[in-house]
Amino acid sequence: MHKLVTKEGLKMQDNEIFNSAEYKRSRKAYAAQCAFEYFVSLLVADAFLAKLLSSMSIRDSLIGIISSFISLAFIFQLLSLFVTSFPINRKRAVISLNIVSQLMFCSLYVIPFLPLGKELKTVLVILGVLIAYAGQYVAAPILYQWANSYVAPVHRAEYSAVKEMISLVSGIVFGSALGYVIDRYEGLGNINGAFLFIASAMLITAALNLASLMLIKGDGKKQEGASLDGVIKETLGNRKFRKLVVMTILWNCAQYFSIGFMGVFKTKDLLLSVYAVQIINISGQIARMFLSVPFGVYSDKKGYAKGFELAAFIAATGFLINIFITKNLWFLIILQTLCYNVSQAGTNQNSFNITYNYVNPKYISQAMPIKNSIGGICGFVSALIAGKIVSHIRDAGNSLFGLNVLPQQVLSVISFVLAMAVVLYIKLEIEKEKIKLQ
Repeated sequence: MHKLVTKEGLKMQDNEIFNSAEYKRSRKAYAAQCAFEYFVSLLVADAFLAKLLSSMSIRDSLIGIISSFISLAFIFQLLSLFVTSFPINRKRAVISLNIVSQLMFCSLYVIPFLPLGKELKTVLVILGVLIAYAGQYVAAPILYQWANSYVAPVHRAEYSAVKEMISLVSGIVFGSALGYVIDRYEGLGNINGAFLFIASAMLITAALNLASLMLIKGDGKKQEGASLDGVIKETLGNRKFRKLVVMTILWNCAQYFSIGFMGVFKTKDLLLSVYAVQIINISGQIARMFLSVPFGVYSDKKGYAKGFELAAFIAATGFLINIFITKNLWFLIILQTLCYNVSQAGTNQNSFNITYNYVNPKYISQAMPIKNSIGGICGFVSALIAGKIVSHIRDAGNSLFGLNVLPQQVLSVISFVLAMAVVLYIKLEIEKEKIKLQ
């Protein structure tokens, strides 16, 4: 049996252990690592990725699907179940997988220079994205359990919020600078020059990412192995955990039915430049930054489920707004971006932290990949369905049932319904469950 920890019982532990120099250094290094990893995620998503793939003449529907590979890539977290079944050194495993992931992301911006046909380049992009995310997501549960062990349990949501703020503030500067560079190069008719610049920037962030991981305390402990029977019993055999899986499925489907297709929507349908998109994204990131800590405090006080529920409702509002965006009403994309970014302040941190409430901490590194993989598969299937809808509407001249519509408007209707389903499910099924602080 695992031992429950109360806030009162952790006061002395907070003062003596969690405030030690090594623990403080590890928390700072973990926050820095998350920021550098976030930089790379900015460059392989939204307008950046859409610009890269469009330069290779890849269809809009396929661009949206590739952009949604982050959802499918969660399936690779299942590999971490195999990895964690052995008593591996967590720090070494995370560093090795992280290096592979970062280098594969960098390679994406080199593909346009290869003397290959469009079909083969498309295949390389898909393989590069999948391998990169495979390395990242196999390492993610191990990294989270290892690095988060230096954070006091009663302050997890608040720490996650501060860590997120650091990523957002630095990401604003990084993303806007790179967006400006792309537009400058493109204005000079040298988009490939921009891709080389981005590849170089990604190599630098990869090096800083590695340095941050090295600074996190490695206490010599190895990942504790777990039997398959024990894993199944404590996860899929756990009624409370199954409810978290359903919540994750609904949320992933809501996101990936439309979000992966927004980059091409902004640059092609709304005719916004990459730099303009980054400025709009910055507005959303600033809003998320200011509300991240309040969301964390709210979640620590009211519960992670309540925090996720509020965030999902805000996201639903953004999807609703997106239904009405047209070229003449392009400015509504600002409101949609604000809503979605603010919602991320609540969903990102709580989707991880809520697992601690319902799963034995010994099985956290197994529970998270199972939950994320199932949700990821469902999210990717929703993106595939959305891609078919986009192709159908595009081929019909942006028309559906005789009405003039943009594909993303239709996708947003479905995302809105699914996001509201998340809100109702949490209220009716998750909130009534007793939670454990552990």
